[in-house]
Amino acid sequence: LLSLIKCTHLRLACQTEPKPYYKSKQWWCGTSLLGLGEVGNFTAYGFAPIALVAPLGCVSVIGNAFISVIFLKKTMRTADILGGTLSVTGTYLLVIFAPNVPQEITARQAQNYLVSWPFLVYLILEIIMFCILLYLYKRKAVKHIMVLLMMVALLASLTVIAVKAVASMITVSVKGKMQLTYPVFYIMIVLMATSCAFQVKFLNRAMHLYEATAVVPINFVFFTTSAIISGVIFYREFQSAALLSLFMFLFGCLLSFLGVFVIARNKKEEHLQVPFIDCGHIPGQNLADKIQPDSHSSYYGTLNNEDDLVKSQAERRKHN
Repeated sequence: LLSLIKCTHLRLACQTEPKPYYKSKQWWCGTSLLGLGEVGNFTAYGFAPIALVAPLGCVSVIGNAFISVIFLKKTMRTADILGGTLSVTGTYLLVIFAPNVPQEITARQAQNYLVSWPFLVYLILEIIMFCILLYLYKRKAVKHIMVLLMMVALLASLTVIAVKAVASMITVSVKGKMQLTYPVFYIMIVLMATSCAFQVKFLNRAMHLYEATAVVPINFVFFTTSAIISGVIFYREFQSAALLSLFMFLFGCLLSFLGVFVIARNKKEEHLQVPFIDCGHIPGQNLADKIQPDSHSSYYGTLNNEDDLVKSQAERRKHN
């Protein structure tokens, strides 16, 4: 779906008179499908363990790699096939060996989980770690990709806890047992919205400073790890799991992580057309400099040095 949206931007940039992207039917199609996918992801947390839903995010990476071949006309690489195979194998193991626990979380259960000592200890450690990272980011101007994505992962762990609680309480309410009158439901909604908003903020910052090919796999690994840990501590998802099931589940996670890194490794970034003309592509010109259209005239020109720039500005002032 992201490839569909990106394809829209690339096509509009190539047009002589590009129209706004929000007037494109293709852009609205991609955005609507993306929103529908997030609704489906939200619903999944109400019926399946966090430890299963979070790692399945690797499917979107696989789908993006293959859909980009269709919409963005990219070449299918051997790394895409290998990474897809590893991820599919890991996904199969995740589904087979996922924890088998009751998924209908009531408001009273959510209240009990919130005040349990394992979660309180986990929450305190998360807050301390997040404050240290935020101090490094704000005061020491440390904008390393690991710092940014670790903050995203810490916030994401709270987001998935709140999302599962809200989705489960809505599911139970639809079945006839009203849960929406409990204060914990609205506490979880506030926690979900707040953590999600700051998570998007730091993720956008990482995308601005670093290439997507670096951000996507690292963020996937950090997010999945933090989500699994939060599910284990808050919802006690592996409390009665056998040792073999736990080992095979972790092995499936490892294969999914490896597959995502293989797909993203050495992947070139797509860039939109640059708004200048290369003189080397103009017949009869031997210059290698780049020129831009003069916004005050109807013809293209080139400035050879700073003196020409000063002269042109002086002449323009005289005419004005």
